[in-house]
Amino acid sequence: MARRPHYHVYVIELSKDVLLEPRFRKSNPDYVEGQPCVYVGMTGLDPDVRFDKHKAGIQANRYVTKYGLRLLPDLYEGFNPMRYEDAQAREVEIGIDLRSAGFGVWQA
Repeated sequence: MARRPHYHVYVIELSKDVLLEPRFRKSNPDYVEGQPCVYVGMTGLDPDVRFDKHKAGIQANRYVTKYGLRLLPDLYEGFNPMRYEDAQAREVEIGIDLRSAGFGVWQA
């Protein structure tokens, strides 16, 4: 029996202070001033639980630990849950879409 889809993509808003990080700035050359900065990820956990782990420093991205403000469910909720392969692809697609809209994006 196939496992039910249980992977989630998620988007976390980051404080604008992340723009002071040279690596973040360098990976977002087309960032449009005033647009949000975000972290896009995927997880087998509930996105709320994953966000809490990031903030607690558990298997965390340092930008999320330091600059993470809140989840932005409007940008991902409609996709979840899904199979692992679909979540991997969707995470990349969301990052591309947000970058093309001028967002500052970080993906692990």
